[in-house]
Amino acid sequence: MEETSVVRSLAALAHAMRLRVFRALVVAGGQGVTPGVLQEQLGVPAATLSFHLKELMTAGLVTQERSGRHLIYRASFEHMSDLLGYLTENCCQGETCVADQANSCKC
Repeated sequence: MEETSVVRSLAALAHAMRLRVFRALVVAGGQGVTPGVLQEQLGVPAATLSFHLKELMTAGLVTQERSGRHLIYRASFEHMSDLLGYLTENCCQGETCVADQANSCKC
């Protein structure tokens, strides 16, 4: 993953509402959700949600698909995995890392 893509992704997630939207899409899984469902879940106006979804899509964190008259949004799990991989790539100086229950690295 290129550094510019990492920066763009982290910048997109560095906003509370976008982070909430992304997490809701992660919970929705592969089936995704419509904007109406997200609006209901998050209590956010349509225009605001649309803006944040666009930012997440530009960062590669969210995909959009048309299904009939509806738009379906999904978290891009591949992009998310690549981002996490990039962030942890040099953990433990290349040694095998085993996280304990507190999620701290035990090298």
